[in-house]
Amino acid sequence: MTTDRRRTPTRRARTLGLSVAGVLAGSVLAAPLVAAKPDTLFPSMGNSGYQVRAYDVAIDYAPLTNRAIATVRIRAVARQEMRRFHLDFSGPEISAVTVDKQPATFVRRGDELVVTPAEPLEKGRFTTVVSYDGEPPEHTDADGSTEGWVRTSDGAVAINEPVGAMTWLPSNNTPGDKARFTFRVSAPAGYSVVANGELVETAPHGTGTTWTWRQDEPMSTFLAMVGIGRYDVTESSVTSIDGRELPLWFFEDAAVGSARTAREVLPEVIAFCEKLFGAYPFSSGGHVVDDAYVGYALETQTRPFYPPGGASTSTVVHETAHQWFGNSVTLTDWHDIWLAEGWATFTEWLWSGTHDGRTARERFDALYARDADDDLWSPAPTEFTDPADLFGEPVYQRGAMTLFVLRREIGARDFKKLGRRWAARHAYGNVTTRDFERLAEKVSGEQLDDLFDDWLRLDGKPTGY
Repeated sequence: MTTDRRRTPTRRARTLGLSVAGVLAGSVLAAPLVAAKPDTLFPSMGNSGYQVRAYDVAIDYAPLTNRAIATVRIRAVARQEMRRFHLDFSGPEISAVTVDKQPATFVRRGDELVVTPAEPLEKGRFTTVVSYDGEPPEHTDADGSTEGWVRTSDGAVAINEPVGAMTWLPSNNTPGDKARFTFRVSAPAGYSVVANGELVETAPHGTGTTWTWRQDEPMSTFLAMVGIGRYDVTESSVTSIDGRELPLWFFEDAAVGSARTAREVLPEVIAFCEKLFGAYPFSSGGHVVDDAYVGYALETQTRPFYPPGGASTSTVVHETAHQWFGNSVTLTDWHDIWLAEGWATFTEWLWSGTHDGRTARERFDALYARDADDDLWSPAPTEFTDPADLFGEPVYQRGAMTLFVLRREIGARDFKKLGRRWAARHAYGNVTTRDFERLAEKVSGEQLDDLFDDWLRLDGKPTGY
């Protein structure tokens, strides 16, 4: 995000043995079959008993009433025998649930949909279909911000970090469970629909249109997005460093004005990031600009979301860097969010330093000059316990400072090697801070415990830097 959530004021703006080269050559990706453990920050979210492989989301949407008639097909793999299981869901009234084509019983318990199949599930593949009808709600985070299914003046946009997907998507709503997504969203004539991945087709649906988007690279639920509105749509493309032609789709709310600067700078930003981190990890890009006044930008996979006036160049850099760090290489647990936000913020610093702005050194020094009792120094980036601190300065700025100090310690050459190896080795997978520390020590040949303790785990201002 950018504050990108960050959450930044225009805000909060993931290997398995798959190589980036193999993926970019067009191989079909499978999400790693790794148990998604309940998150330490959101312990009610997620279910470790199964791994989702694919979501197929069909929604017939009426913008005037915000009514969504939806059918969500979830293909998953049970890691053990299960008499019942839960999906994370706080959305509209459920009309039916089936498991392997047989009616299942279900009950709503808070934000959980508890499903009991007609027969206990054996270890292995199963398919659940959930149908609902009604108005998906918004969700208010612990920090007071809004996410989930957010109503706009002419439709809605679904933006989900960290847990808002449960408002419209029955799911295993934890970053450690990545899956493929297909979206088939129907809207009236005059409306457009945008989602992650690539546009597969548009087809007549009554007097309107069904738009089908497919995200083949595995994606966590918090990075999924759907936008429905009266958009101005612009298409272009950019050539990746590896020679691929990447389609770019830009959907901009006609009522809030053009984001022309963001459209025009994106190819340059992608090229900048590719020189640092290797080839762009996905097969398309672009952005969505809509009048969801949530106060932040968000790195929704392949197609970042920007609020009105929120697509500055620095924010585009931040959200584009997230396509490598946060989206392709994804945190396993929300306590490791600095692995996404620290890298995205540090990329902003690097961009600024090569485009006649403040250098990374100057940014670090300005932050390090803050008093020892400044909020920057507590809680430590990996040690917060309140979800309200998820998008705080320690995660973003102290996270970026960690990378600055690491580069100074191991040298620019090894640091660049580390960033590229991190992005390639863990492409389309999930990671932890310990994974990053081990790779940093392997690449550099140095023992770095003290550095990471100072900057990531210990409250207070690190001394001697």
